[in-house]
Amino acid sequence: MSENVSPIKYFLSGGFGGVCTVIAGHPLDTIKVRLQTMPKSLPNELPLYSGTWDCAKKTVSKEGFRGLYKGMGAPLTGVAPIFAISFLGFGVGKKIQQKTSDEKLGLSQLFFAGAFSGVFTTAIMAPGERIKCLLQIQHAEAIPKYNGPVDCVKQLYREGGMRSIYKGTCATLLRDVPASGMYFMTYECLQRWLTPEGGKLGLLSTIFAGGMAGIANWAVGMPPDVLKSRLQTAPEGTYRNGIRSVFSQLMKEEGPRALYKGCVPVMLRAFPANAACFLGFELAMNFLNLAAPNL
Repeated sequence: MSENVSPIKYFLSGGFGGVCTVIAGHPLDTIKVRLQTMPKSLPNELPLYSGTWDCAKKTVSKEGFRGLYKGMGAPLTGVAPIFAISFLGFGVGKKIQQKTSDEKLGLSQLFFAGAFSGVFTTAIMAPGERIKCLLQIQHAEAIPKYNGPVDCVKQLYREGGMRSIYKGTCATLLRDVPASGMYFMTYECLQRWLTPEGGKLGLLSTIFAGGMAGIANWAVGMPPDVLKSRLQTAPEGTYRNGIRSVFSQLMKEEGPRALYKGCVPVMLRAFPANAACFLGFELAMNFLNLAAPNL
């Protein structure tokens, strides 16, 4: 990413990159959420899913390939503005630290700019994640409680108003601030190292840097994501103290390993989904630079 690009171009290009992310990565995201939220098996009882591949097979056999795309409407509707705001926040975070428009920022400054973008997105991300997770955990053999994103929003509002829709906001913030810092810092650093001085960004370097940025993002964001998923899919009143109650119960009943439930599909998804994101971002940015150089 160029250091002196306008935040508007970050906003527009980030939106396109976000759409690419969801299309590429949603099936593995569904598997991740199902693994994170599956009920604890009783003694001498087999778990609902033995792992990533087992979850994928059971989902496809019972629900078809469409089952892997359950809940995609919510992130697809919200992802363009979410990623647009995320990239805008990153652009603004860079701008406020630069003394000159072409000043190169250090690692800590890039991390701060990325973390700043995580604060920007939470207002949209939290309700979108809540709706997505509730739809993803609806299994084929059960009568679905929600008939899509709109019905989910209506029911949540009837049950608890806006507070219910925004359940898990603090957990989302806890995940996205540090994870976004790692995300953008990793991408920028790898692109600098892989691109010759004064040279153009290459296709392979963009794919590699974007994919590794996704892995770095989830390496930091995985534990709070597990807590967030459990909090957002639990019946009202289950966790009185929010994420603290989720953490206490998880540590007591399952131990620290449970914080990495769903890690395999997350990491499998992270590389292609985020490679697609940054590839889409760079393509959109190149188009805007040609079509509207003064924007």
